[in-house]
Amino acid sequence: MEVERVQALATAGLEALPAQFVRPSHERPENSRAIEGVTVPVISLSQPHDVLVREIHEACRDWGFFLVTNHGIPGELIGRVQDAGREFFRLPLEEKEKYANDPSRGSFEGYGTKMTKNHDEKLEWVDYFFHLMHPPYKVRHDIWPQHPPSYREVTEEYNEELLKVTEVLLELISEGLGLEKNVLKASLGGDQMELEMKINLYPPCPQPQLALGVEPHTDMSALTILVPNDVPGLQVWKDGNWFAVDYPPNALFFHIGDQIEVLSNGKYKSVLHRSLVNKEKTRMSWAVFCAPPQETLIGPFPELINDQNPAKYSTKTYAEFRYCKFNKLPQ
Repeated sequence: MEVERVQALATAGLEALPAQFVRPSHERPENSRAIEGVTVPVISLSQPHDVLVREIHEACRDWGFFLVTNHGIPGELIGRVQDAGREFFRLPLEEKEKYANDPSRGSFEGYGTKMTKNHDEKLEWVDYFFHLMHPPYKVRHDIWPQHPPSYREVTEEYNEELLKVTEVLLELISEGLGLEKNVLKASLGGDQMELEMKINLYPPCPQPQLALGVEPHTDMSALTILVPNDVPGLQVWKDGNWFAVDYPPNALFFHIGDQIEVLSNGKYKSVLHRSLVNKEKTRMSWAVFCAPPQETLIGPFPELINDQNPAKYSTKTYAEFRYCKFNKLPQ
């Protein structure tokens, strides 16, 4: 399958953006400017438990998004994860193409460019590498990058640390909903919950005011944990405006995804977000999606439903939800 890679286009010295990347007028960053200088919630995990539950509840309810500091993952490890991702994208194109995926056949793991259907067939200014990290028996190490040689070791180490942080956050989010702390993780498959890594590369773009790295979307997962490089670009939607997200060093970005919105019966919203690109600099981000196994049934928690607050979402398997989301079909 012949796919034009964005990184290859960017290095070809384009002066104008190819038409397929030019967004409709209302989506262009020049016509939908974000509010700068507003602090999104930043939550330190070193705080007392009751403060944490309250702050995370408020962030999930009001933003669907927050930053976490003092999370216990060494900055040095995050740096090695980022170095490994950079090294992969520095490989010659023919080397990267050995890992090419084929989303049209439902094969998403590997090296790719376009992931979901888009009604007006506009493309995003991004290449990516996507693969499962957990649980171990579902991981296909054969499609993980062989270069750099450190990729597998550092990614597995990062996976172990993320599992710990994810468990803590899911407990806090459960308690924020007024539920027992283990309820959310259990509903997402317990130890079978899947962690998926997506390394996004947004190369320099000749006309960034006309393009988007990733179009406005919510994540279909339950929770997304993201670290970027030092080039800004992430924006989140709240109260009818885009807000630019600043990056404090060593923070983790947490996005509430569609599955927590469904499970909470809309009490916590899946955050709408987008990614901008830069004319001079390469932006990168490392997103890890926490998602239930495909066959898991997801619907509103019975404890959060009553006559005054009926179920707002249907119950379906995660596989059914994914199919609808990828193909832009109503849920």
